[in-house]
Amino acid sequence: MTAEAEPLSADEQRLAELGYKQELKRGWSGFSNFAISFSIISILAGCFTTYGQAWLNGGPVAISIGWPVISVFILLVAFSMAELASAMPTAGGIYYLSSKLGGPAWGWFTGWFNLVGLVAVTASVDYAAATFLNSTLSFYGLHLFGVNFATASVQSSLHHVFVLFAIILIAHALINIFSSHLVALFTQISVCWHVIGVLVIIVLLVAVPSHHQSFGFVFGHRQNFSGFSNNMYWFYVLPLGFLLTMYTITGYDASAHMTEETHNAARSGPRGIVMSILISLIAGWVLLIGVTFALQKGNYLTEAAAGTAAPGQIFIDSIGRTGAELLLLIVIGAQLFCGMSSVTANSRMIYAFSRDGALPGSRIWHKVNKRTRTPTNAIWLAAGGALILGLPCLWNGSAYGAVTSIATIGLYVAYVAPTFLRLRQGANFKRGPWHLGRWSYVIGWIAVTWVVIIFFLFMLPQFGPISRLTFNYAPIAVAVVIGYAGLTWLLSARKWFTGPKVQGTPEELAAIEHELSA
Repeated sequence: MTAEAEPLSADEQRLAELGYKQELKRGWSGFSNFAISFSIISILAGCFTTYGQAWLNGGPVAISIGWPVISVFILLVAFSMAELASAMPTAGGIYYLSSKLGGPAWGWFTGWFNLVGLVAVTASVDYAAATFLNSTLSFYGLHLFGVNFATASVQSSLHHVFVLFAIILIAHALINIFSSHLVALFTQISVCWHVIGVLVIIVLLVAVPSHHQSFGFVFGHRQNFSGFSNNMYWFYVLPLGFLLTMYTITGYDASAHMTEETHNAARSGPRGIVMSILISLIAGWVLLIGVTFALQKGNYLTEAAAGTAAPGQIFIDSIGRTGAELLLLIVIGAQLFCGMSSVTANSRMIYAFSRDGALPGSRIWHKVNKRTRTPTNAIWLAAGGALILGLPCLWNGSAYGAVTSIATIGLYVAYVAPTFLRLRQGANFKRGPWHLGRWSYVIGWIAVTWVVIIFFLFMLPQFGPISRLTFNYAPIAVAVVIGYAGLTWLLSARKWFTGPKVQGTPEELAAIEHELSA
């Protein structure tokens, strides 16, 4: 006798209306949904790894004033995304939205931009964690995994960082494969880690140093170590420093990607997006100001310009080696949490994109592990793609700046594509329970215009004079993605890719869900 299918919950019913069965386990709370975006944003990761970018391109002004100004534009992008995520809560997130609002071609290109952005975020976060970990291990001259971390040469250090980078990616993949419950637990721990970590860092940087920079220095000092002329400061050099804010506040689309695993998704997803950004913007600004005030007199120029791990040297000079080691452990822990969550979001996007046949080998990447109900193959692809994108850093440490640019460009283009399409629909767009009302249009158009500006800005050279060591390979990576997606679309995909595929009627989907749950 065939068992009778259980009735669909409200979330499953909405997913069925969108054309998908409940394959993934819906066990996430609203807080878990918020936590994964908060973990991927990770102010302890983004603020410190790109601090030097803003310091070199603009100085303290780019940090203390640039952060709150750029935050306004980021919030407008996020509000627009949240409204759309409420209307169509699926794992495909913004790719699904573009497909439904603009047709298969829009969905195709949005998906590829989103994919490369998520891969780049995973690469940049885990590479930064490897860089900070390498610096910490070098303090003690340790020998691990057959590697002598006491070696001081630049090339050896790059090799050591890459080894750690690969190990971290593998560990994050395994954690994601093991259990979505474990990932959800870690993301909740990550929230506490970030909140407490930020408080500890700020308190120590305020209380311990014998000297602090002046208010006028932190909020008014301008400088240009970019290699470009001072005449270009306001219209080119300073805007390049905005990468600090734009890169740090990325990855919040994770709340949209995880909606198929979240209870009350049409409300929890949008709230996760907005709240993760608001808290990160406020805490990140306070954190950056605290670090800038703690810069020590006489050597702040060289230390802050030292590279990705420059904050480690700032910690040592301001509070001593013992205190610096504690703060570095806090930062590394946050980066590891962030990287783990990045792999999660990336794999869910790969799962959804391949579910609709958009990736080469889609049947492989869409496969779900029946025991853990996690997209195992998609997780490995997410980690492997990040490793490949980080390869240039093996020979040239400055290539890390390009990885952060790729992440920012890819994600923000994908973020506003469905917003643009929603604006074109006007009153025909069917809103979800979380929406912006009459402000949708004003907020949406400002968000789209802002992303067009940064798209071109962050593909320009970041440092001069332009050479092999300072070359920004972000335009090449973006061109490869656009070229591949465009060529594939013209030659093949436009004939068979129809966007998100409906998997069945609500009754059929309920029966499949019952089979998966058996």
